[in-house]
Formats: sequence, C-alpha cells, structure tokens
Amino acid sequence: MGYKAKFRIWRGEGGEGKLEDFVVEVNEGEVVLDVIHRLQATQTPDLAVRWNCKAGKCGSCSMEINGRPRLGCMTRMSTFEEDETITVTPMRTFPVIKDLVTDVSFNYQKAREIPSFTPPQGVEPGEYRMQQIDVERSQEFRKCIECFMCNNVCHVIRDHEENKAAFAGPRFLMRIAELDMHPYDVADRKQSAQEEHGLGYCNITKCCTEVCPEHIKITDNALIPMKERVVDRKYDPLVWLGNKIFKRSGASGSTTGKTG
Repeated sequence: MGYKAKFRIWRGEGGEGKLEDFVVEVNEGEVVLDVIHRLQATQTPDLAVRWNCKAGKCGSCSMEINGRPRLGCMTRMSTFEEDETITVTPMRTFPVIKDLVTDVSFNYQKAREIPSFTPPQGVEPGEYRMQQIDVERSQEFRKCIECFMCNNVCHVIRDHEENKAAFAGPRFLMRIAELDMHPYDVADRKQSAQEEHGLGYCNITKCCTEVCPEHIKITDNALIPMKERVVDRKYDPLVWLGNKIFKRSGASGSTTGKTG
C-alpha cells in the first residue's frame, strides 16, 4: 500500500543551489533511488543523479540521506516514518557537478598515485604460493565497491580542503595496507604510506568503517595495522637493526623481500 512522502532534495550546480521540497508517491518495497527515479519521471526530469547497477555493487549512487552517507539503492523507504521529511543531498566532501552528482575525480587521482602490485623479480604469475590466512587477510579489502563514502565522511578531508593534496583517504590507505600485507609485494609501502599518502593524519575515529556498505573493518583491519607496521619500522630497535643490515647488504648487491 502506497503513501505520499515528503522529500527535500538539493538542487544546484557548481556549489550554488538550495533544497527543494517535493511530495511524491512511495510504494511498498521501494528504496530511495526508486523515489528519485519517480521524481525524474513525474516532476523534475532534469534532476541529476548518478547510478548504475541498483544492486549495491557499483557504488555509483552514493549520496547523503538525512545527513548520513548512504547508497540510494540500498536505503529502504520502510526505514523512515511515513510523515518524516527525507532530506537528500550530494556527498559533501566532493565538488557538486549538478544536483546529487559530485565530482569524485579526487579519488581516481589518489588511486593513480599508488604503485601497483610489485612482485619480486624472477617469480612469474602462476608461481605464487600463499597461505590461506594471507588470502583471507586481503580478501576483505577487495569487497570494496568504491562508493567513496569512507573518503566522504573522513573529517581529515571533509573539514579541511587543504589536506587533500597530502592525504589519500581511508579507501586508498586500505589499498596500501592490502598490498603491504601481500607476501609477494616487495615495494616499500610503509614509508610511502606515512610520507606520501598521509597515514599520520588518520586519528582512527572509525567514521569510515561506520558508513561502509560492505561492512569492511577499514580502521581495525587496515589502518591500525598499517600504523603499527610504520611504528615498528621506525621505532622497534630490532627492526631498525635489521633494516640497517639489509641496507648495508644492498649496497653491494640487489636484495628482495620485505622487512618490518
């Protein structure tokens, strides 16, 4: 059985705009994205919204619903009271292109700054042998659908535009952690995480974990372990001594493998 819902939706372009009120029909079993599509069909054909799969797997329809980053296609209308006004706005951390569509190119720029998987020389694809625990450790991170809601809610860049140049955000710090945990990756991820991608800016408030639609424990399983590895590399006396020995050995010949 349907009812009339009150929606308040951000309309505008290039950072200028306002919230507009609508009354729209809602049917049983619908999600917020369904209602937005009905608004496009019946009242506002020029309303801009980004979406693709409508199944919670592409991450395209990220938006803020009643002030919380959510996927429009996974937010059921049944979670709201029928007389409640539902406010829908674009993700606040990224520039608005039009209405609910934001420019998320920041995230793709950060992705390009991270060196890809770097295996040791002499080991060909198909020759890798990994323990199951190593597979499971990184498998969680690969559930990411790149909705970028974790980066959107991270106050390091949400509230401080000046930090964007030096901070990759939780999504890509998680990517660095995944690669650093891979037993066949030989790149020095610890130093780059701290010095190039701003790991030290993160103060582990867990806001990124709270909004992840795939329920990835970004803070506990990626960011905190990566911080611990960086600290071990810099302050643990045994690790420090090992690094010195390996560096000295590398002066006379190339070496592979991770330390720390």
